[in-house]
Amino acid sequence: MTSPIRLQPLPVAGRWCVHAYYTTCPWAGDGSGRLLIAGADRRSGMGEALVLDGDGGVQRRLAAEPVDGGFWHTGRWQTWSPDCTEVYLQGGTLERPRVIRHRLADGAQATVAGDMEGAPPTGEPILSGLMGMLYAAGYGDGTMHPERSPVPFAERERHGLFRLTCGGGSVLALSTAQAIAAHPDRDRIAAADAEQRARTGDGLTLMSYCVRWNRDGSRLLFHLGNHCVDRRRGEPRLLWLMTARPDLTDVRLALDLSFGRRGVHWSWQPDGERLVGYGPDPDAPDRLCLAEVRHDGCGYRRLSRHASGGHPSVSPADPHLIATDEGGRVLLIDSRDDTVVAECRVPHQAASPPPPGRNPFRVCHHPVWDRDGSRLLINTLPGPDAVVAVGRW
Repeated sequence: MTSPIRLQPLPVAGRWCVHAYYTTCPWAGDGSGRLLIAGADRRSGMGEALVLDGDGGVQRRLAAEPVDGGFWHTGRWQTWSPDCTEVYLQGGTLERPRVIRHRLADGAQATVAGDMEGAPPTGEPILSGLMGMLYAAGYGDGTMHPERSPVPFAERERHGLFRLTCGGGSVLALSTAQAIAAHPDRDRIAAADAEQRARTGDGLTLMSYCVRWNRDGSRLLFHLGNHCVDRRRGEPRLLWLMTARPDLTDVRLALDLSFGRRGVHWSWQPDGERLVGYGPDPDAPDRLCLAEVRHDGCGYRRLSRHASGGHPSVSPADPHLIATDEGGRVLLIDSRDDTVVAECRVPHQAASPPPPGRNPFRVCHHPVWDRDGSRLLINTLPGPDAVVAVGRW
């Protein structure tokens, strides 16, 4: 029997609000019940991080800046520090990003040039690629804008995963060129690169991006490739899921989703060893399914026939309970028998059709677990302003 997921909206007056992402827990880890989200004033185009109390009241407003397209997807990538006394924020622009560390006690800030998709659960240093490259390659609107890339795509020895320290500096810790050189299928990559160069005069838009941390910070996942190509270039969709230790040793190929293999939205399970996401169904590779694989590439298997391509994650309290989403719906799936055990329809007043790219006229629901697995935080769009809502069942 399917139970309803009951939604408790937490609106903030005059603000279009989202949480950071389904891989970054918005609840403080100190038991205070505080929530960390982002809110934008659509009229002024300014966006800030917001600290909410347990009832949804605004406690603090942090570091207002003009928003770019990415804000409507992931806010400011706001993340708690390990002791919850500080907040990490993405600032600047896609072309010139910076990371801000904001101390809550006195508002003191330290910054560093660079990007961030959530700070590590262990704190600094931060590891990240350059999200501006993904947007320049066509993420969001499907059109390549090479002039907007923070580093030219062809200069693969100059971009990759950077190690950042707020108030300190940034160093390229693993270049995209190094990641390709260590790839077990590097010869096929080189051949595809040569084909692309012959076709368009430049090479593949390969990059390193989408760093995702496991729960204790002992391993990270990153993407190598470009899964959002400009189709007019005739470029193959390329995505390899790579895992590594925080010092970028023990780099492994966990999953190949390139050259016609479909898959999207992979992240860590709470055990810190396995990944979960959408990939090819073992019984019908042309279809998607919910699947898992170990960080070293072993043990790929189907968990559910659900094939929305949404944002799946496993409950920290129940290894068989998976939250995921699809257009206007969030559901919980029991992987033991592939049944939907709870679900809800989510307010989603998206324009039809919505404008291309990331914009305030649509949201991704991005259901994210709290730290004990008893609640979800879900992005909703009940009207002109998006509202985060707590889901219980």
